[in-house]
Amino acid sequence: MTTTEAQTTPTRGGRTWIQQWDPEDEGFWAATGRRVANRNLVFSIFSEHLGFSLWSIWSVVVLSLPTAGFKFGVDQLFWLTALPNLVGAALRLPYTFAVPRFGGRNWAVVSSLMLLIPCALLTVAVTTHAGFGFFLFAAATAGFGGGNFASSMTNISFFFPESRKGFALGLNAAGGNLGAALVQLIIPLVIAATTGWSLAVAGLFYMPFVIAAAICSALYMDNLATARSDFPAQVAAVKRTQTWVMSFLYIGTFGSFIGFSAALPLLIKTQFPSVHGTWFAWLGALVGSVARPAGGWLSDKIGGSRVTLWNFVLMGVAAAFVVVGERSGNFGLFFGAFLVLFVTAGVGNGSTYRMIPAIFVAQAKRETAEGVAAEEAVRKGKREAAAAIGIVSAVGAFGGFFVTRIIASSVAATKAADNAFYGFIVFYVLCFAVTWWFYLRRSFAVAKVPSLAVADV
Repeated sequence: MTTTEAQTTPTRGGRTWIQQWDPEDEGFWAATGRRVANRNLVFSIFSEHLGFSLWSIWSVVVLSLPTAGFKFGVDQLFWLTALPNLVGAALRLPYTFAVPRFGGRNWAVVSSLMLLIPCALLTVAVTTHAGFGFFLFAAATAGFGGGNFASSMTNISFFFPESRKGFALGLNAAGGNLGAALVQLIIPLVIAATTGWSLAVAGLFYMPFVIAAAICSALYMDNLATARSDFPAQVAAVKRTQTWVMSFLYIGTFGSFIGFSAALPLLIKTQFPSVHGTWFAWLGALVGSVARPAGGWLSDKIGGSRVTLWNFVLMGVAAAFVVVGERSGNFGLFFGAFLVLFVTAGVGNGSTYRMIPAIFVAQAKRETAEGVAAEEAVRKGKREAAAAIGIVSAVGAFGGFFVTRIIASSVAATKAADNAFYGFIVFYVLCFAVTWWFYLRRSFAVAKVPSLAVADV
């Protein structure tokens, strides 16, 4: 292959794969790589956006179930919003491995078509007046959308050079996260505008878009033969303490974002029944999605660990004001504090993702000081960081399930979410302490990563 073209050859069952791909080659990138990578990014965002939308669709569907004649209790309704988070988290690791195994384009087609399943089962559930068990099954399949994030991010990471990878992945993540906001805005409007269709329209609405995403993936995305899973790096990442520390912190940021996104519409309905929650709930996921790139930008300026540390302080303060607003019956204060909580969760998502590669490069520099060749150590650090991101992403998504269930348990026991938010405040304090202990103590700066400034982490 020359530096100006990508070679494609039919392989692996007759499908066309790009056999050589070198985005770090400036000539190749300028002539061919940029155009191909950006095209794959656009349609990856489209597919991932739909994945997040269907991952979150039950958060708004449950609001209409009682008026549609379904006699489910509040705790049962919260289960329907929480279960997709659990399944989506469990699918993130296998979805990550699917890209190198089956090809980015091939898996984008398959994973998009799989989104037809939650659409169809939702439609069947509400039109046949199925029992709660079937509703749980239908909601669980919405977790397919949560897995899409991991495969999409993995696939796009192979297309871009290191200097552009952060921005590309940020766009990909933000475009996906926005699905959680738009589904909470669009579906209530669609249901209200098509009353004759009942709730079936919620599932039917997305089917044409899912089919379009699969077709576009087949026509405009590519498989890279150079995309390979790095099993040794994955094993090494599992053994690193930092992988699990960052997973803990990501529960506090992304777990909060996706858990609050799922719970907020129903929480408004239970705590402020006179307020039309669907008019407001979508704003939370929106501001959280938009704030994510800001977290990465701030981290580039002052360091990811510092942004993360003080961000957890703001999350704790915002959670406290959520309680004050709920207890006083002041919806303005309650919802305003919740928006701050979403913004800080989004900022934390960006800052923690920024920390991961910095931490593993710091580890690589430490190993360089111990006699390992500098270039090899840094390369190893980058590979382990890429593997760690997949693990952290999956663990953080599990946090979304627990956030929703903790809120549900509090509401079921006391008719209010106060106790849940007291628990979240304690957890954010722990996250603050963990961030300081591992990444901002002077002993860490001197002993652990002597060649890297703390502000860089």
